[in-house]
Amino acid sequence: MQCKTFLLVLFALVCLVDLAAQDSSAAKVMEPPRVFTSQHQGVFGGQEISYRAKAKETYLLDEKGKPVAALWSVSYTKVGEKDSSRRPVTFVFNGGPGSASVWLHMGLFGPKLVQVDSEANEDDGAAPYPIIDNPYGLLDLTDLVFIDPIGTGYSRVIGGGKTETYWGLNEDAASVAEFIRIWVRENKRWNSPKYIAGESFGTTRAAGVAKQLSGGGQSMALNGLILISQALDYTGSTPVHDNLVAFVTYFPTMAATAWYHKKAGQGKSLEDFVQEARDFSLDVYAPALFRGNTLSDQKRKEVAEKMAYFLGLEASYLLQSDLRVLVPRYVKELLRDQGLVVGRLDSRYKGAESDVMAERPTLGDVASNSISSAYTAALMHYMSADLQVDIPRPYLTSNRELYPKWNWRPVPKDKGWEPHYVNVSRQLSDALRQNKDLDVLVANGYYDLVTPFFDAEYTFARHGILKDRILMKYYEAGHMMYTHEPDLKALAADIRQFLIGKSK
Repeated sequence: MQCKTFLLVLFALVCLVDLAAQDSSAAKVMEPPRVFTSQHQGVFGGQEISYRAKAKETYLLDEKGKPVAALWSVSYTKVGEKDSSRRPVTFVFNGGPGSASVWLHMGLFGPKLVQVDSEANEDDGAAPYPIIDNPYGLLDLTDLVFIDPIGTGYSRVIGGGKTETYWGLNEDAASVAEFIRIWVRENKRWNSPKYIAGESFGTTRAAGVAKQLSGGGQSMALNGLILISQALDYTGSTPVHDNLVAFVTYFPTMAATAWYHKKAGQGKSLEDFVQEARDFSLDVYAPALFRGNTLSDQKRKEVAEKMAYFLGLEASYLLQSDLRVLVPRYVKELLRDQGLVVGRLDSRYKGAESDVMAERPTLGDVASNSISSAYTAALMHYMSADLQVDIPRPYLTSNRELYPKWNWRPVPKDKGWEPHYVNVSRQLSDALRQNKDLDVLVANGYYDLVTPFFDAEYTFARHGILKDRILMKYYEAGHMMYTHEPDLKALAADIRQFLIGKSK
C-alpha cells in the first residue's frame, strides 16, 4: 500500500514538473517583444531635426490571440511635431522575396548611408566601409518605418507559428498590411498621409498591401506608392526560352548596356540610342519574333544585322541564337573578348571569371557581389552602435531558404489555378480607381537587367492603369540606382518633389 502511494505521489510530481516546464516554455513565448529606443539629431532638407529611432519586434497574433510571429521594424519619427497625427509616414521594404530592408535603409531612405564605388569600377572589398550621414534624407517631410517581412532580418515565426502562413504572395502582403495597421494604431496615426516605398519584389508586395489595406473591415487608403525597379507583371521580366515578350522588353536595356561599355551607339546620347532601341523592338523585332520560322532568310539576316548594331554582338552569333539572346548569356557574351562578365542588377559593373568560355556567369551576379558585404556590415554596425540593438541571433539580409518554399498562387488552395506569370497590375489598376488621391512614382534604371525599364513602360501602358496618375523617372544606373551618387541625389530629389506635390 505504501509502495502504491509512493508511486502515485511520484507520478503526480512528474506531471507537475512536466506542466511547469510547459508553462515555462509558454511564458517564454509570451515575453514582451524586444524594443530598442534611441534619440538622434540630423539635418534633413536643410532643417535640424530631432528624431526618435525605435527598433522593435511586433508580435503578430493568430485567431486565438496568441503570438505566432515576431516582425522586426525600425521606425524614425520626428520629435516635437505640433500635430503628429497629421504628419506623413512612409513604410519601406525591399523585395526578394527573402530580402530584408537593408538596401533601402542604408542606400536611400535611412539617416545613415554606406558608400560603395559610385562608378561601378570596383567591388566593395573588406571592412571597414564608409558610413556617412544621409545628405538627401527625407525626415523633414515624413516619418519612416523600415519593415523586414517574416523570414528576413530579425523577423521570424514563434510559438505555434508556421512559415507557410507568411511565405506566399498573398500571405506576405496580408502580414505586412497587418503590421502597418498595428503600427498606425499604436502610434495614433490614422489621419496621417501614408506612403509605401518598395523595391523590386517589394513593388509586387506594395500592390498587394494596398489591396489588403483597402479591405478587411478596416479600410486604410494610401496617398502614394514609390515603386523602385517595379515588378508588377512578371511576363516582361522573366527572360526564359519561348517567352517572346521578355526578349522585347529586355532589348533596350541590352542596347543601353552595349552603349555604356562602348560596344554600340557611340557618338549618340544614351537617351537617343535607347529610343532607337525602343522603336526597333516594337516595330521590327517583335514582329520578327512572332513570325518565327516563317520569317524569310533575307529578313532574318536584316534583323540580325540591326540587332548587332544595337547589342554589340556579331550578327552570326545572333543568327545562331535564332534572334533570341537570353539575359544570362548576354552578360557573359558582351565582353567575352576581354574575359569579363557584366552585372545583372547593374550592368555598369564588370568582373573577371575563371571560366571564360562558360555560357553563363559562374560566380553569381558581379553587381550583387560588389556591394553586398558593405551593406550587410554597415547595417549591423549601425544598428549596434547607433540604435543600440542587441539581439543574439543572425540578422538575415537575405534568406535563401525562403524562395524555394514561396507560394506564388494568387488564389486559395481550394480554388483551381493554372500556373502563369505573377501579375499584380490589376490590383494597382483597381486601387487607383478606388482612391482618387493615390499617385505612383516609378523609378527605373537604364542598366537594370533584372527588371528592365521597357518592361515598366509595357506594364503601365496596359492593365487599365490610369496613366495620368503615374510618374515615370529614369536613372543612369541599375536595379539599385542609388548606388550611383548622381542618381542617389536625383532619385531623392524626385521622391522629395513627389511628397511635396502630394502635400499641396
